[in-house]
This record gives sequence, structure tokens and C-alpha cells, in this order.
Amino acid sequence: MTRIYHNPACGTSRNALALIRHVGIEPEIVEYLETPPDRATLLTLLQAMNMEPRQLLRRKGTPYEELGLDDPALSDAALMDAMLAHPILIERPIVVTSLGTRLCRPSETVLDILPQSPHAPFSKEDGEAR
Repeated sequence: MTRIYHNPACGTSRNALALIRHVGIEPEIVEYLETPPDRATLLTLLQAMNMEPRQLLRRKGTPYEELGLDDPALSDAALMDAMLAHPILIERPIVVTSLGTRLCRPSETVLDILPQSPHAPFSKEDGEAR
């Protein structure tokens, strides 16, 4: 099973989803702003990506600064609390496949964990060919 934690307003997320579909996979789509992960799921994703919560924090277009999340003294638990309260703080897209879990930035990173490669060229939204 392939799952993408997706934000349809994000070009990188849309490109990752398009790449998944381009290889013939229809993933489970979790629009995480509408259906945020719970603490256990977020922790599982972080562990699978070998990431710390701070590495998954999105800064641009979020309440990152106003919440003071740049404070290095904040614990991982406090950062996770912020992400759970404000899912927009979770960087995206996160893709889970049988081959691994990745934060797919840039979107082509998803190709590293797909069971098959694209058979035909692929163009991203901005026209960049892959």
C-alpha cells in the first residue's frame, strides 16, 4: 500500500502525487490538514524517516515564528504538540510505501521508494522534465 500525506494547495505535494500515479499506483491520500495524524502516527512517521520533530517543521506560511518554535530549548514533545495543534506546521508531502517512508522534497524523492520506475518521461507542473 502507498500512502501520501498530501496538501492539494502545495505544488511539491501535487507533483509527488502525480509521479506516484504516473507509475500506475493509486495511493491512499491523506489530506493531513483536514485529517491530521495523531501523536502515535506522527511519531511512527518521524521514526520511519529517521527524523527529529524539528526537521519536519514547516516554517513558511505557518505560525512557526509567532509560536516561538525557533527556540532551541523546546523539547521534541513540545514541537510535536505544536504540529498536532497546527498541522500546517508539518512539512509535506510524506509518502509511505513498502520500500520506505520519505519527506518528498523535492518531489522526485518519491521515486526512491516506489516499487517501479516511470516508463515514460514526466513533466512537473512547472514544466521541468523528469
